[in-house]
Amino acid sequence: MKDFSYAAPTTLKEAADLLAKANGKARVLAGGTDIIVQLREGLRDADLVVDVKKIPELGELSYSPAKGLRLGASVPCYRIYDHAEITKAYPALADSARIVGGWQIQSRASVGGNLCNSSPAADTIPALIAHGATAVIAGPKGQREVKAEEFCTAPGRNVLQPGELLVTIVFPPAAARSSSAYERFIPRNEMDIAVVGAGSWVQLSADGQTVQRARIGLGAVAPTPQFAPEASQWLTGKPATEDIFARAGELASNVASPITDMRGTAEYRMHLVGILVKRTLLKAADRART
Repeated sequence: MKDFSYAAPTTLKEAADLLAKANGKARVLAGGTDIIVQLREGLRDADLVVDVKKIPELGELSYSPAKGLRLGASVPCYRIYDHAEITKAYPALADSARIVGGWQIQSRASVGGNLCNSSPAADTIPALIAHGATAVIAGPKGQREVKAEEFCTAPGRNVLQPGELLVTIVFPPAAARSSSAYERFIPRNEMDIAVVGAGSWVQLSADGQTVQRARIGLGAVAPTPQFAPEASQWLTGKPATEDIFARAGELASNVASPITDMRGTAEYRMHLVGILVKRTLLKAADRART
């Protein structure tokens, strides 16, 4: 591993100043489960590593039914699925947080770090998209907000500019008679990377029979995680049935442009999109009815 300097700021301004002065040669460390491996293997380079765990805003985890969820960028995954109210209000988020590595990794890894790593196959990003989450970014010019589906720009790349860091991920309040689910397919337990991942959110009518609103997010089907707007909008007003959800899965594949690699062929990934979207919509609808 190449030598680098280390800093542990305690304020957002201090962190932004350090990142800006490094001229693109700084890397942020929250849980460290990705960046340490990448630095050791030469996949990323850094003159400075900025540890952000001491910044209060990045450790925030606050939830209320009226205001929704504020998830600090360095909050470890286990705190999400250990929180009963958050798990009930944002089950797709909890589903994905539970499968980010093993439990040792989940005690360090964060959803914010997963988002900033910006892997096309990231497990938590489809759930963020499905829940309509927004990323709050801080930098030398102040704060700005970016929708989860617009955050990643290419494999391993995102909208963060030099001097900027992700502070918080904000989720809207859970709507009445709504729920969500995330599922992925992996080739075997030893290869813990999604061949395809799907996150779905639905809001049902009072009798639980009709879809009022829906959002579908996909992973590992394109250079970046994808929002499926056509399929999501098409579901509005449709019966919440298996046949309808299967059709939504077919429509969701319109945003997919998968590759063939060691985990699966492009054709197989297209097939999996339909399967996983249908499954997650069914699960989300069942959860919304309970």
